[in-house]
Amino acid sequence: MPLTNENVRDVLSTVQDPELHQDLVSLNMVKEIRVDQKQVFITIELTTPACPMKDHIQKDIEQAVNRKAEELGESLDSIQVNFTADVRKPNEKIRDEDNPLPNVKHIIAVGAGKGGVGKSTVAVNLAIGLARHGASVGLLDGDIYGPSLSTMLGLSNMEPTAEDKMLAPFNVHGIKTMTVGRLVKPEEPLIWRGPMAHNAFQQLALQTNWGSLDYLIVDLPPGTGDVPLTLAQLLPLSGAIVVCTPQKVAQDDAVRAVAMFIQLGIDVLGIVENMSYFIGDDGKEYDIFGKGGAAEMAQHLQLPCLGHIPINMALRKNCDDGNPTANFDDNDALAEELNHFAQQVAAQISIKASSGKTVQPTISIS
Repeated sequence: MPLTNENVRDVLSTVQDPELHQDLVSLNMVKEIRVDQKQVFITIELTTPACPMKDHIQKDIEQAVNRKAEELGESLDSIQVNFTADVRKPNEKIRDEDNPLPNVKHIIAVGAGKGGVGKSTVAVNLAIGLARHGASVGLLDGDIYGPSLSTMLGLSNMEPTAEDKMLAPFNVHGIKTMTVGRLVKPEEPLIWRGPMAHNAFQQLALQTNWGSLDYLIVDLPPGTGDVPLTLAQLLPLSGAIVVCTPQKVAQDDAVRAVAMFIQLGIDVLGIVENMSYFIGDDGKEYDIFGKGGAAEMAQHLQLPCLGHIPINMALRKNCDDGNPTANFDDNDALAEELNHFAQQVAAQISIKASSGKTVQPTISIS
């Protein structure tokens, strides 16, 4: 059986970049495959022209293709691997291409270096806060390993619908949203390898009928894994927000998240300090995790501190009950902090718009 282009692409998906620890296909490094009788021509695009691992990559490619040819009973005369280089970072490349979501003005990632810092809580309240100030907002649950927006937005009794092979987003709390949590059984474990995670995220992002939006907020999984990389290669981001709690151990991981976004070519809009403080029944303020640590980190990194969100029992309860709108209606002090945060994010987007980096949305902040 002769070797085909599809056979070669399949085996290249098993060859990893030894520095990035991702396969060549997922990294979008494979630019051309051509099988001409007993000759194979492959073009690989590197991130730097002086890549020190180029010979290693070529050897791995040749071994993988030869193994596949032997499995098919094919004998190859030659495998030619040509290397090119594009020094643009992943998100810089996608910003230079056609936007796959042309009706979305701004895409904002909400990420964190570690789990448990309240990233999804921040993403939900940011989306609702922006919507309450007059913007049209979508919220994508990009945490495909541990989706929580179904609970936090009260989607458990809502069934997903589709039309013309496009998912219809859920309309709740003044925003549009989509989560894999409503596409699988609640008890089903979400076990994704790299290519599976890439495909799942791509389908959620591009096969949801978002319509026209001022903002699409993307709630990412914690850490610096496959999904942030896929996002950077898929959608032109206006920027990213890093969520951090005040203590030092959280700051260390948040610094890594900032570095990841910068490496991917995504502007970091700022840091938000979650679980910043707690006000007890006695009216006193308690700095359980050492208030201000994330703000100091932001200052050290020369990034804006976008807000301080307190530990608040009502905030926890409202999100557990699927009623986050109550965070803005039932507690003046909490609403003030959340509105301030949303306004700071909108302000950072406006600053970038005025510098010519982004297109400013239609939004009125009062």
